[in-house]
Amino acid sequence: MKIVEVTTPRHIQEFILLPVKLYKNEPNWIRPLDKDIESVFDVEKNKTFRHGKCIRWILQNDSGETIGRVAAFVNEKIVHKGNDQPTGGMGFFECINDREAAFVLFDQCKTWLQSNGMEAMDGPINFGSRDRWWGLLIEGFDREPNYQCNYNFPYYKDFFEAYGFQVYFYQFTYARSIQGPLAPRLHEKAILAKKDPDYSFRHLQKSELDKLPEYLMTVYNRAWANRSENPELSIAQAKLLVKQMKPIMDEKLLYFGFYKGEPVSFFLSLPEINQIFKYVNGKLDWIGKLKFIWHTLMRTNKKAFGILFGVVPEHQGKGLDGAMIINARDVLQPNARYEHYEMNWIGDFNPKMILVVEQVGGEMSKRHATYRKLFDETKPFKRSPILK
Repeated sequence: MKIVEVTTPRHIQEFILLPVKLYKNEPNWIRPLDKDIESVFDVEKNKTFRHGKCIRWILQNDSGETIGRVAAFVNEKIVHKGNDQPTGGMGFFECINDREAAFVLFDQCKTWLQSNGMEAMDGPINFGSRDRWWGLLIEGFDREPNYQCNYNFPYYKDFFEAYGFQVYFYQFTYARSIQGPLAPRLHEKAILAKKDPDYSFRHLQKSELDKLPEYLMTVYNRAWANRSENPELSIAQAKLLVKQMKPIMDEKLLYFGFYKGEPVSFFLSLPEINQIFKYVNGKLDWIGKLKFIWHTLMRTNKKAFGILFGVVPEHQGKGLDGAMIINARDVLQPNARYEHYEMNWIGDFNPKMILVVEQVGGEMSKRHATYRKLFDETKPFKRSPILK
């Protein structure tokens, strides 16, 4: 076997096409967009390069056939954040069912990370945002992956654990039907919140679309930033997120709670775009774009996907989560635009959010694991700390 750094257009094609070959008989796998994968490794498009670096490889057998791939990266913003040791990452791992081949790829990541001062590696993770390409699928192989979420073979789990990776945290994805009742506790919370006339709850109005980046940044930075590995969101980043969301945005899926007119909570969802992208075979060329437009206009996608949920600390415990969810139900259930709802993963380190989702009536549909490998295995291993 020979490991080859990805440096040429031919190598890039091999990196992109390996999963297409591996998963050709897997009915639930959805091919990611080629451009989405490549944007991770593009210095111009991925701003993580401003404070980090990455490298990727393909693994070839003696006949020159590509049988594996992997990437390793150092993100200086999170190397020490919450860690007892400098910790890098690895991801985009794909491999034939061969433990020796898998270990060659893991070893390559470990060696490169050690040469860059790392003493541990997390994986499989992304060189960038945590809401993309994060975690190894270990339950839910009968479900299609959501947009930019990992889907992999069950045998990958055996590879990771045999190599010495340990679970740093589990990631739970919950799903439910749009129709159906909600837990009585949510109604109680909604009543509590509405007793205070300074609170109001509604979905985004078309007339205030230009305010959405500010709303996002305000709530996110107060509710999520500086917790675990979540950096603050700048207004420029918020504007970029809104720009990316616009082609598929449905304002009836974007709910906010306001206190005296200022945003203090959000419950944000989008149409689940993989339900359209599964028809384009990884390509957004002119044919792919036509397919995208047709499926969007015909509303063939019946699934919504929750991306963010949060309440700023000083307004927690006042029923805002229930009020937003009840408001969403009152709009979405009569509308019948969507039939299914799946939520972005929630770490097992966040029991409060898990409780909210269970009150919504969600049942676990998928489980991913973020693994950590300590290079010095004599050191004590610690799980991700629980959020208070």
